[in-house]
Amino acid sequence: MPLGRRTDCGDAKFAGVELAVPASNPEACVQGASDCGFDFVAAQLRRTPSGEAGYESLQPFTSANALLVPPGRSGQIVGITSPCLDADSSDARLRQTSAAALREELEWGIHLGLQACILPLPHRLSNANFAHVINQVMGSISNMALWLRMPLTLLAATSGQRASAASEGVSTSDTSQQSVANGYHPSQASAKQATAGAASSSDSWEWWNRVCCMCGYNGQLGVALELGPSLPSEAEVRRWYGEPVRAIVVPVSVFQTNKRGFPALSKGHQAVLVSFFQLNVQVLLSDTDHIMSPALSSSAFPSLSEASQRQMPAGTSSSNGPEQQHPLRPYWEYLSFLFKRQPEADPDQMLELSYRDYLQAPLQPLQDNLESATYETFEKDTTKYTTYQAGIEAALLDCTPQEGSQHVVIMVVGAGRGPLVTASLQAADKTGRQVKVWAVEKNPNAIIHIQHLVACQGLEDVVTIVAADMRHWEAPQQADILVSELLGSFGDNELSPECLDGAQKFLKEGGISIPQSYTSFLQPITTAKLWNDVKAYDDLEHFETPFVAKLHRFTPLAEPQAVFTFHHPNESQHIDNSRYCQLSFEALAHPGVCHGFAGYFDAVLYKQVHLSILPSTHTPNMSSWFPIYFPIQQPVQLLADQPLELRMWRCGANHKVWYEWCVMYPQCSGIHNPNGRSYFVGL
Repeated sequence: MPLGRRTDCGDAKFAGVELAVPASNPEACVQGASDCGFDFVAAQLRRTPSGEAGYESLQPFTSANALLVPPGRSGQIVGITSPCLDADSSDARLRQTSAAALREELEWGIHLGLQACILPLPHRLSNANFAHVINQVMGSISNMALWLRMPLTLLAATSGQRASAASEGVSTSDTSQQSVANGYHPSQASAKQATAGAASSSDSWEWWNRVCCMCGYNGQLGVALELGPSLPSEAEVRRWYGEPVRAIVVPVSVFQTNKRGFPALSKGHQAVLVSFFQLNVQVLLSDTDHIMSPALSSSAFPSLSEASQRQMPAGTSSSNGPEQQHPLRPYWEYLSFLFKRQPEADPDQMLELSYRDYLQAPLQPLQDNLESATYETFEKDTTKYTTYQAGIEAALLDCTPQEGSQHVVIMVVGAGRGPLVTASLQAADKTGRQVKVWAVEKNPNAIIHIQHLVACQGLEDVVTIVAADMRHWEAPQQADILVSELLGSFGDNELSPECLDGAQKFLKEGGISIPQSYTSFLQPITTAKLWNDVKAYDDLEHFETPFVAKLHRFTPLAEPQAVFTFHHPNESQHIDNSRYCQLSFEALAHPGVCHGFAGYFDAVLYKQVHLSILPSTHTPNMSSWFPIYFPIQQPVQLLADQPLELRMWRCGANHKVWYEWCVMYPQCSGIHNPNGRSYFVGL
């Protein structure tokens, strides 16, 4: 299966190749790569004479050295800026020349209408002028993205390199520059430039974060992560999951040769690549020049039909043998082989694809009447209702009918279109208990669906339908069991406490509430995607609004901690659902950046029967609730071994309930959403 045929992996289905595009026939080069299976070509925006890579070799743009794009091919080409440019050099002439050349090349990429341009790793950790240039260019970009090329493992300069540089009177960073000038190769750029600033940091994420921070976390700036021979720890790799990784660069040099003579990656490299495939990240094959001899031409590639006749995953036999294939074809086949090894999304996951990292306003079912399609979506989650049924069954077995009655009275409050009514009746059948069910619902449109359900199943003698708000209805009898599904993504954010406090007046003393309790949780996360989506609204209101989102590209920064807990029935003499919580999250092992907090809940339906979206206890195969995201206006930079402190409030007034939140340490943010000025849940 070619990479492009999967429909459940977003941009991960695309594979590109880094090539030297000849000025004489760029169309043949792009078409040849396409025939070989690649979706796009990455090429230098400005070609330099063979064997020359220093900034002195840069010449003004002409038709002889500028990348030219064939008609209709701009969407298939990613530009690469010159790696020798050093916009932060201590040499004023080099600094000014590099900044001007970088602007010139990026403006050429904008003119060509390219989908993206790749920026080289800055030559030093102190790179304010480089970020300054990038910021200026991004102000004039409408469609083109910028990818900062960053090695996944940044190799620090060895003591020997520093000693050698010192003996020659050259700084470590200048050693890097000289090595580039004396013989630069694209696949070697990250490793050679990594010697620069090694005394400051050998953490590639910190280099990226420094540029990203100075560019205001601009959504147009992404990162192209380059795999090297060695790999960092899993924890260090996971830090990148929440960053805007646009491509994984895989140099040919990191491939090994298997027993059959085909290219293959180590198990560690395979695992990293597949993990980013699952995050919809595309792949770029680089370091191809030394195996592309003679120069690339369209005739060097087989057509797709020809290639498909001999296509094979790595490790399989071929009658033609690897020596008869085009040099790049086995690499493409291997990448395709890895891509196919991912398990395809199941039907539930396919339904969730369009919701991944997509901001949704939380429902307000108390204030608004939900549409039928919304009810229908939730009713597809059979796991939720079978779990509710298990809780009702356990409650029925523990419940004794009221004196003078043979029936257990169940009141379903907020009955919707009736799925909990059905679950209650099925629980009664399974336990052999006789029940009387009251279905209380305020939405007049949903009432019609319940009436249809009762009429079709002949349940008029068992189910009584009440069109009323549970908080104001006067029940003619008391309930043995009170059942509701008023939980939101944060447990209480759809006003379950207020609703059930009002409804508990018709629960008999010692009666059972399902759910019995629920607890909300918060977890600091890195999520550049969601934060930039909130920022795109360009107002304060959205930074003070919690959003429901199917978290996909994010990195947890600490374990979730409990926030607010509510019990039902509420036996407090003076009921007050306002809350205040102080949270202190443990220090990180590595530096990180917090873009906000992910919220979850864990609910006790009855005794041992739980519903949970907390990652560690998530109810299997349940899809009714996605996490909730509380953004913060300014991302918080976290150093290694530095804790994070948060304050959270749940506030209420006569007509609304709202949340306020504030980061206290290591930087103090303003209190978000004071007095519910931007977001509240209406009563």
